[in-house]
Amino acid sequence: MPDIPPAASNLYLGLISGTSADGIDAALVRFSEHSSPLRCELVMGRTYPWDPALREELIVLGQGAETVSLDALGSLDAQTALAFADAALNLVSAAGLSRSSVAAIGSHGQTIRHRPHANPPFTWQLGDGNVIAERTGINTVADFRRRDVAAGGHGAPLMPAFHAALLHTPDENRAVLNLGGIGNFTLLPKHGDVRGFDTGPANALMDAWCERHTGKPFDAAGAFAASGRVDDALLSRLLADSWFSLPPPKSTGREQFHLRWLEMQLDDSDRTPADVQATLLELTAITVADALRATQPDTHRVLVCGGGVHNRALMARITARLPATKVESTAAHGLDPDYVEAMGFAWLARETLAGRPSNLPSVTGAKGLRVLGAVYPA
Repeated sequence: MPDIPPAASNLYLGLISGTSADGIDAALVRFSEHSSPLRCELVMGRTYPWDPALREELIVLGQGAETVSLDALGSLDAQTALAFADAALNLVSAAGLSRSSVAAIGSHGQTIRHRPHANPPFTWQLGDGNVIAERTGINTVADFRRRDVAAGGHGAPLMPAFHAALLHTPDENRAVLNLGGIGNFTLLPKHGDVRGFDTGPANALMDAWCERHTGKPFDAAGAFAASGRVDDALLSRLLADSWFSLPPPKSTGREQFHLRWLEMQLDDSDRTPADVQATLLELTAITVADALRATQPDTHRVLVCGGGVHNRALMARITARLPATKVESTAAHGLDPDYVEAMGFAWLARETLAGRPSNLPSVTGAKGLRVLGAVYPA
């Protein structure tokens, strides 16, 4: 690791664009250095749009398409990094701060491939940390997932350690549910190891189907899904995918659950696009509920973050499928649900620069604790 002096500031900036690639979430976070449990304050959070042409290229690539050339891939890596850097600079400016007040940027990048079961396994996020550090003049930590994969883990999910630091309590069994492009759980039992895993598609499939049939990038409040009816036969075919029966640790992405995957399960039945949307929403609700019952059936409370928390229809179906569990937004516990993941990558940068491991082998399946990320000094 490069020799970077200890941070003079407790202010960090996290950046992430998730599976849906619906925008770059940026969060300025101030950490309390000596409190236990950890305390952090969201100073400011913003979501910055992708250039539409760049977003389309990233989505096509993330769904398994091949690049035209190595030149095209290299260009996408640099363009993605510039978009992340500009998001960071815009947020610092909007907060009325100087770049020098930020100890470091933690950048997730944009996932284009996630193959933990390949031989050899790999995961790949675009967004060159060199470019981000150079453009912003701020120490940057990036490429968080690949060290865990190199150590035999899935490299995902990475948020459980952050969730545990902020939301664990000895008073009740909790779970944190992130409803991003892909759904994932962090299990926080009163006693015992923290666990975490992906549950399957969440917003990515619903967003893509909604955009195709309505022209809107997402289904606001779940209204499109609510206008249709669940197709039980289609739902059964979707649930038959062998991935859902895999035990944790498990992770996935857009390269597996995409529109072509859905289209292969469609037939000539007399169903409307709204019916398919309703079925996709039910797929998310049932896979979330089934996963929780299989892994931590005595969960008292589920804390939900990610864009799906705003989908009222989805939240209602998850709540209905978990009648003995309190389902609520992380906002009820002081964490803005839209920026929990970006805050988590700010925390990961902090841990990396302090030389502390931030993966959880009980979550990812890695051979041991590892310091994650590559450091790019300003």
